[in-house]
Amino acid sequence: MDKQAILIFGVGPLQKSIIDRCKRKGIYTIGIDPDKNAICKNLVDVFEVVEGKDYMKTIEVAKKYKVTGIITSATDKPLVMMARVAKTLNLSFFSVETAQIATDKYLMKQKFREAGIPCAKGVLLNKKIDLDDLDCTYPVIVKPRDNSGSRGVVFCDNLKSLHSAVEETFQYTTKENVLVEEFINGKEYSIESIHYNGESNIIQITEKRTTEFPYNVELGHIQPASISAEQKDEIKQLIIKIGNLLGFDNCASHTELKINSNGIKIIETSPRLGGDFISSTLVPLSTGINMEEILIDISINNPLATKYFQASQRKNSGIIYFQLPEGVITDISNLNEISHVEGVHSWSFDLTVGEKVNKISSSLNRYGYAIFQSTQKKSVDLIVDEINRIVHKNIKIQVS
Repeated sequence: MDKQAILIFGVGPLQKSIIDRCKRKGIYTIGIDPDKNAICKNLVDVFEVVEGKDYMKTIEVAKKYKVTGIITSATDKPLVMMARVAKTLNLSFFSVETAQIATDKYLMKQKFREAGIPCAKGVLLNKKIDLDDLDCTYPVIVKPRDNSGSRGVVFCDNLKSLHSAVEETFQYTTKENVLVEEFINGKEYSIESIHYNGESNIIQITEKRTTEFPYNVELGHIQPASISAEQKDEIKQLIIKIGNLLGFDNCASHTELKINSNGIKIIETSPRLGGDFISSTLVPLSTGINMEEILIDISINNPLATKYFQASQRKNSGIIYFQLPEGVITDISNLNEISHVEGVHSWSFDLTVGEKVNKISSSLNRYGYAIFQSTQKKSVDLIVDEINRIVHKNIKIQVS
């Protein structure tokens, strides 16, 4: 095979952009996924059904097509398997130990606390513990150790809500216990970074907008975040420290943190690209930097110059996810008005008349979004308000 070949872990909607980017670079794409009906299976050159824990089959596929790199986007699930494959085939990736710590929020938190990295305190809770005896100060956040996308993450402000939250969270984990974490007040941000050649490079800082509690699902991302130069510098030092501590190299990272009057606290991190179009679309719109392109080049050992990490433009970008009252849709009209809002890049709405609008409890059950770009920061909220006005005007709902 004359072309370089790359093994893509996951062939769902999260990977569509990076598949397209690989194809545009002339790379032969092999996609693996446990779902035989994976949405993007027809976009790759070769598709193979492989279970997520099937190491032997994964190695077999990688050797069969003589892959020169491995990659995924916006998901934590395959990282341990990818690290194992990379170690066996001597491919560019981080270590198995790094992958194991980065995909277990409790192990990650232990590392942070040992290294003095400011983070939320947390304890493990198994099903046998009597919640009435749990020593904690409310409010708290209950979350799985091994999941992402806000699945199973629930805010609790008293013992009663903790009882129901724990039951719900256990549905989203393969572990025998879940994490009960102190609640940190403050605005939430994510840090999009590239770790390469022993250095950590912050590409962009994203400001988040989320649902009201008890869930904490992301409803919007705005770039760049409105924070001070001092805060940016402190974040930079924290990202360098985290990268060194966890062994991030030859990878991207997506780090979530909160800022309040007491300073900066890390929520969690992962050595991967950010989802919700953050890395694939918002970063290029705001900086001109394509993180997917960089990660592909790292994966197949193409050398990178410093210029790859320098912004070629400074604009504002964002995404908002639509939020509607619960009920049944009775009419949809003229949603295409969204396309005419100045700055709108793209939009989508997934529901039709007769379908139910559910309460948004994770990133999996959001139903529509709009992505935009602006040259002026003051225009961002105006664009968001206009999009929301159009959505609520043109979607009629019989409230349940």
